[in-house]
Amino acid sequence: MKSFMILCAIVGLVIGIGFSVAGNCTWATAFWRGCVCALAAAILARWWSGVWLDNLRDAVRQAQYRRSVPVPKTKQAPKP
Repeated sequence: MKSFMILCAIVGLVIGIGFSVAGNCTWATAFWRGCVCALAAAILARWWSGVWLDNLRDAVRQAQYRRSVPVPKTKQAPKP
């Protein structure tokens, strides 16, 4: 999860600096905005990876439960 957060922070930094430079900002302003975008991207990545892992664990538990419960045998309906 840490590597995912670092990757998202780098992407956020590049996006923040890129948009700031495209808007003709000074380098100091562009770097500051890039740092804010990097922080926001890292926080969002941490939240999203937590949600994703919780859902993955839930899916694994459901699959294990389905395997452990025997399938009830039903009688076939009589043909007319």
